Amino acid sequence: MITMARGDELGERSRMRIADVLVRGFAQDFSFFSKDSRALADAFAHMLLLDRFHVACVDGEPAAVATLTSGTQQCFAPRWGPFRKHLGWVRGTVCYHVIRNQFMAVSEGAAEDVAEIGFVTTAPEHQGRGVATALLRHLVAQPGPRAFVLEEIKDTNEPALGLYRKLGFTEYRRRPQKHTARVGFEAYVSMRLDVT
Repeated sequence: MITMARGDELGERSRMRIADVLVRGFAQDFSFFSKDSRALADAFAHMLLLDRFHVACVDGEPAAVATLTSGTQQCFAPRWGPFRKHLGWVRGTVCYHVIRNQFMAVSEGAAEDVAEIGFVTTAPEHQGRGVATALLRHLVAQPGPRAFVLEEIKDTNEPALGLYRKLGFTEYRRRPQKHTARVGFEAYVSMRLDVT
């Protein structure tokens, strides 16, 4: 059975399990920092603002996560120490700066009545079972926002793009990438769903 909760509703004890789903779901993106998902989860867990993380649980265990923010809200509050402790001084420092510079920028279309859904991922063992679909349907049913946006999805992530299209999101911006051969994709795609 799939149930939904915010991270803070699950409690502080769920922090590591949520971090584990996040880092395993984005393992390829975080592989420069470490290929050890436990080390990554240990490094990332401290920074999760649990009230911004929404979790789909399967039989009570976190299986998929996504963040929901609006305006200038953040979903992370990173500190140097845990990154350096778990990833080493060099990789930990680089990871801290990447998180601060790449994952904490305010979206161009940020507004109090536009909610941004981010960091959507499913633990590998639960992929293809409708868990992310259920989580996203739950999020877009939240009262208040006039629109929901998904920012900067790799154009090669067809499973995610297909799911978002199925739920009614449409592309509103495409940002080409330089050095496409090195990064492995050609553009970041941003999508929007107007609900009012």
